[in-house]
Amino acid sequence: MGDGSGGRDRGTSGGGRMIRPAAGVKLVKNVRIPMRDGVRLAADLYVPDDDREDFAPSVPLPVVMDYIPYRKDEVNPAVAHHYLYLARHGYIVARVDIRGTGASEGINTDEYTVQEQTDGAEAIEWFAAQAWCDGHVNMIGISYGGFTALQVAAHRPPHLTSIIPIDFTDDRYTDDCHYRGGLLRMYYDIGWYGTRMIAWNAMPPDPESSPDDWAAVWERHVTDNEPYLLKWLAHQVDGPYWRNGSVGDGAEIACPAFLIGGWRDGYPNPPLRLYGSMAARGLPVKVLVGPWNHALPDAAIPGPRIDYLREVVRWLDHWCKGAQNGVMDEPPVVVWMQASEAPVVDRLESAGEWRADASWPAPGASSRTLHLDELGRLSDDAGRDGADGLVHHPAVGVTGGLWSGGIQFGLPGDQRPDEALSLVYTGEPLAAELAILGWAHADLVVESSAAVVGFAVSLSDVAPDGSSHLVAKGMLNVTRRTSLADPAPLEPGERVTLAIDLDCTGWIFAAGHRVRLAVANADFPNVWPTPHLATSRVFRGAAGSRLVLPVVPRQGSATPPGFAPSALSVARHASAVRPPRWNVTTDVLTGRVTSDIRVEAAFRASPDTTIEREFAAVCQVDPRDPAHASAHGWHVNRMIRANQTIQGRCDTVIQSTATHFHVTIDLELRVNDAVHATRRWTESIPRRLL
Repeated sequence: MGDGSGGRDRGTSGGGRMIRPAAGVKLVKNVRIPMRDGVRLAADLYVPDDDREDFAPSVPLPVVMDYIPYRKDEVNPAVAHHYLYLARHGYIVARVDIRGTGASEGINTDEYTVQEQTDGAEAIEWFAAQAWCDGHVNMIGISYGGFTALQVAAHRPPHLTSIIPIDFTDDRYTDDCHYRGGLLRMYYDIGWYGTRMIAWNAMPPDPESSPDDWAAVWERHVTDNEPYLLKWLAHQVDGPYWRNGSVGDGAEIACPAFLIGGWRDGYPNPPLRLYGSMAARGLPVKVLVGPWNHALPDAAIPGPRIDYLREVVRWLDHWCKGAQNGVMDEPPVVVWMQASEAPVVDRLESAGEWRADASWPAPGASSRTLHLDELGRLSDDAGRDGADGLVHHPAVGVTGGLWSGGIQFGLPGDQRPDEALSLVYTGEPLAAELAILGWAHADLVVESSAAVVGFAVSLSDVAPDGSSHLVAKGMLNVTRRTSLADPAPLEPGERVTLAIDLDCTGWIFAAGHRVRLAVANADFPNVWPTPHLATSRVFRGAAGSRLVLPVVPRQGSATPPGFAPSALSVARHASAVRPPRWNVTTDVLTGRVTSDIRVEAAFRASPDTTIEREFAAVCQVDPRDPAHASAHGWHVNRMIRANQTIQGRCDTVIQSTATHFHVTIDLELRVNDAVHATRRWTESIPRRLL
């Protein structure tokens, strides 16, 4: 299959072994895709099963490519629901390991490099040239795979038919897992993604799928791959480093796009933002946003979970097979409008309803301005001029939930514990329902005793019983008030206006509920505390601070489509045999606050291989000395086969001072109990007004 002939091609550079992991699907393991420089990418192909022993389908078919660095050989193909579904509906699904990761040759030193993007474009053209492909190649993927779909599309490979990015970003500095509003993210990169990728990229490929070069590929990955994390820490302001891989308004993308996102995902801003700019250029584009976290819409929480793959197949059938199935006649903007409900952290469902609009911004959209008034009120009238004091408490934020860019739990809880340490402004009970869709915006007029300090604003829905449900949050490092690329310290007593966009959302405030805005100087453990204790003033009145809400008509301008419910079932995280843990503790004697997050997972990747994983992030801050915050993250990945356990463990520790981040990264590989290889990195990185 790998040589394009459709023949059975065992052991060659192009093809691999075939298995039947589930009814209706053939799986071709480790097909090799040659790049111009001689490096070969490794791919697993899920192919409709036509009962022939030939690897190739009986007729040429469209290809759907998922292009990610997340180790294709550590996926159990028998339960890879989305790959199996698409194959059973007439598509070849190609799961491709990025250069230097998994079973692919080469080295990997950073995410989203130009080389990685051009490799993706080359892979598309290679697929299109194979006899078993009908010339249509699409890209689909969640998170990293959504990023690469956009990035590769911006290179305009001729045979890229369409893209379906899910839970993605269009801007790597403002809307990714590294920085937020010019503030460094804390728990996630150290405890999850950054540390995980060091361990994963050092693990070997599956020896059964790549027997000829197993040792050479693994050795190269161990000796030459580099941590991404040190590069992220070195680039603390926006600039060319972050512009690479950021597609902006999508001006370079020319193919149709089906954009899927979730309000409780870590990437709630890009779907509607990118839809607006692409639709304005006349590109065929649809957007679907549910209430979901960072997961596929048939398994995400909170629900409703839908059979999104039915919608994906309808999309692909239209663009690849010319099916006149009405998919492009339906409303292009479909979102879930969340509704007032109790803020239960482990809830499985979201109150609300589907909404559809024929265009974006939604027809009839307007804005409502609420002013920060005296006595802690949000009012339509500005009220008297004045100012309220705010003391920096570095551990505020623990009720806001965990930033969701891969972690599957940690929805926001009742905001009142954090609000007790914040400035809070609350509106009067609403006489009627109030629907918002888009970006709420806060203009904060402030001054502070600190040259470097962050401002976090939280929009909440307050129920008659007093419970406060987080609707959206936004934040800004005051040193980035005029530029994310060229920060400037704040002079003591200098009065400035901070323009802060809150995360995009759709929400219906019930009659009798109240709108609340809370202002704090921290979002622990989601972002790293700024180093100085601070006392600030927030000004109100005619020339003072205000909140602007993106109000929309209660009903959309179109009729929402009916979605089939997901066939998958989910359970509360707390009900698992080994549930994830998130403990926040305060040392009564020292006042030090610790956030301790841990997750374990185990699954069978094949009849012969079990995978075990451990994630952890322990973050600490002393409210009396926020400069000396710290984080320790570790990840363990074990590949367990008969008489052999290969383990990769990476530990990352960051200790901050007022001027630096001191970073240690230790990687250890073990084969059974023997130490196989070790690597370490140590750097002291200056804080740039951070």
